Amino acid sequence: MIEIKNIEKSFGDSKVLKGVSTTFETGKTNLIIGQSGSGKTVLLKSLLGIHSPEVGTISFDGRIYSDLSAEDKRELRTEIGMVFQGSALFDSMTVEENVGFPLKMFTNNSKSEIQDRVNFVLKRVNLNDANSKFPAEISGGMQKRVAIARAIVNNPKYLFCDEPNSGLDPNTAILIDNLIKEITEEYNITTVINTHDMNSVMEIGEKIIFLKNGLKAWEGTKEEIFRTDNQAIVDFVYSSNLFKKVREAYLMGK
Repeated sequence: MIEIKNIEKSFGDSKVLKGVSTTFETGKTNLIIGQSGSGKTVLLKSLLGIHSPEVGTISFDGRIYSDLSAEDKRELRTEIGMVFQGSALFDSMTVEENVGFPLKMFTNNSKSEIQDRVNFVLKRVNLNDANSKFPAEISGGMQKRVAIARAIVNNPKYLFCDEPNSGLDPNTAILIDNLIKEITEEYNITTVINTHDMNSVMEIGEKIIFLKNGLKAWEGTKEEIFRTDNQAIVDFVYSSNLFKKVREAYLMGK
């Protein structure tokens, strides 16, 4: 579990996060949503240690990040997997080299151990025959699955995903959502996803944090979104006619 308490972060005179508190639960898909400029990217980068909040604490299973020594912070980073927007694969490396890169960087595993682990995670994300291909030779959806394989190759306790469906068609986006959810449950990972995709919210939103103007304006589950009378989240999620109709049908059924 990741717990944040009263996080504040400013850049110059602009306060981007204004006392945000919440928990991200283990074994669940925790989503951060909000409009551009709401603070969701800054919050994600604060969780990753890229930004240091001026106020508040971030704890990883009871370990307060700001209290850790440099060595302990390095150790914590080995427990974190990251799926970047756009996948961020190394173009000059094959699929298996991309996936094996964290193992070469952060472990003393032998070549055979690394190869076995790479093959295992590639099989887990349904990429059995792509080892020797380069990123340019595979589709965007396959690249995203490679990015997920790389993120989980070190058996992380915490998985962060920044807009994992960016640039994907709707059908592929659903497959990626389901894969992330399956892996989260299978390995009991604390998964935090920064997204603007409302389909992801409705499909895998087990815990949702809605930020508005640097504040936590709402939190709950995908089911609770249907019932909430919080106008800010209603306006944000149901800005399209499709989701309005879905919500209306749900409420009529209740």
